[in-house]
Amino acid sequence: MIKLQIIGNLGKDCIVKEVNGQNVINFSVVHSERYKDKQGNQKERATWVECAYWTDKTGVVPYLTKGKTIYAEGYPEAEAYMNKENQAAATLRMRVQTIQLVGGVGGETPQNQPSSGGSNFNQSSPAPSYSSTPNNPVASTTASIASDAADDLPF
Repeated sequence: MIKLQIIGNLGKDCIVKEVNGQNVINFSVVHSERYKDKQGNQKERATWVECAYWTDKTGVVPYLTKGKTIYAEGYPEAEAYMNKENQAAATLRMRVQTIQLVGGVGGETPQNQPSSGGSNFNQSSPAPSYSSTPNNPVASTTASIASDAADDLPF
């Protein structure tokens, strides 16, 4: 079994689609890395991961907006294709099983969600965690609040 864990920022707001009666939340995560090349020049490399989260519960959708930092884990899938210039290219995809918001959201309340005094996600309160059933990634999910968000990070 190969397991993929990523922490990164969402590149755009998520999109929810229904496929064969199941909801799938699609989103892109980018991880940027700075390094120096052989000549000592500062470079930056971005790695994008296209994510698909199959779930019956879509309560996390209001929080999956562009720029938010998330932790996700699941199974990698690679896809080769021909790009517009007719050159071979590949993309990295992940079938998400667990997703967790990292850090705070600056006291923001998701759109169309009422503010409930003190229950907004911020750095002093744990981030919500969502995961699929381990035996069936397209099964319904359960929402749980991690007792200590830092313990759930992969480092």
